Amino acid sequence: MMKWKRVLLLVIGVFIGIVITQQFLGSELKTNNRKPAAELTEDPTEVGPFIGALAPDFSLVGLDGKTYALSDLKGDKPVLVNFWASWCPPCKAEAPDLVQLYEEYGDQMEIYAVNLTTSDTVKGAQEFVDDYGFEFPVLLDEKGEVGKVYQALSIPTSYFVDRNGIIQNKMIGITSPDKLEKMFQELINKK
Repeated sequence: MMKWKRVLLLVIGVFIGIVITQQFLGSELKTNNRKPAAELTEDPTEVGPFIGALAPDFSLVGLDGKTYALSDLKGDKPVLVNFWASWCPPCKAEAPDLVQLYEEYGDQMEIYAVNLTTSDTVKGAQEFVDDYGFEFPVLLDEKGEVGKVYQALSIPTSYFVDRNGIIQNKMIGITSPDKLEKMFQELINKK
């Protein structure tokens, strides 16, 4: 009986490893489909979740009951679109950095914190927001459609979108506070 349990656990472990590997490789292939810098123009026409493309527009309701659209910021402020969930340990680690950067740069740059509510709960999102003191808009992706369009397979996933609506950078996972601040500054200074 113990031998069958071990075999079953081994099979499950191998299966999970294959699934994770395929998702990682699939997301790597999709995120590396960006154009070379020499081919980028100031007025791109291609829409997609990759660097150099126009960021796909979306409209979501926030925890505050207001509706937010990415296109509302076009021409005004750059925006960090951050996909997260309340149960995610790296999201918890990143949250204080986002709060601090928003306090410092919120007048120059927006953060749209998109909660992947299909794998979370509104209650969990609200508790997370209260615990970390988010002052920026927290949007609820209750149908999972925006997360799919932006290929948020691993969280946190962040897109740095300039004031013209063009994706300038993409980050999967977290980075140091200094590097994150540098990415904010680069986006703010891009005209």
